[in-house]
Amino acid sequence: MSHSLIVNGETRLIEADGRTPLLWALRDTLKLTGTKYDCGAGLCGACTVHIDGQPMRSCALTIEDAAGVEIVTIEAVEGREAEAVRDAWVARDVPQCGFCQSGQVMSAIALLREVQTPSDADIDAAMSGNLCRCATYPRIRAAIHDAAGELQRQAGREEARR
Repeated sequence: MSHSLIVNGETRLIEADGRTPLLWALRDTLKLTGTKYDCGAGLCGACTVHIDGQPMRSCALTIEDAAGVEIVTIEAVEGREAEAVRDAWVARDVPQCGFCQSGQVMSAIALLREVQTPSDADIDAAMSGNLCRCATYPRIRAAIHDAAGELQRQAGREEARR
């Protein structure tokens, strides 16, 4: 059966059973392999994508359930928050093995779009569903704080220009 999905701003037709996890449509059919498979039960966060702007686990969502929503993967996420998170991740040398990082980054971007100045508790709550085998949690938290600070500096510069 054919299913229409909106992935990274483009309508894509997927030929598969409607109960197929979105993760497999992204990775196997569309070849968007930045979204990772790990637990397959929505517990680790490696498969996090944005669904209508919210972080969701693509392994726990069927392609049938994903019809009609805007799906954004790590390959296409963009905007000020995405740039700030990427820059902070590099500056803090966050990844070790890197396996979980696309899910971590997608969750961090979603957090910064919702909370301009996240506290440690905000970060812990937003990132709690993302597991890191290498335990780089302190660097992840620091990078999110750095990204939030950069976004605030950008906002201040924009305000000063007005």
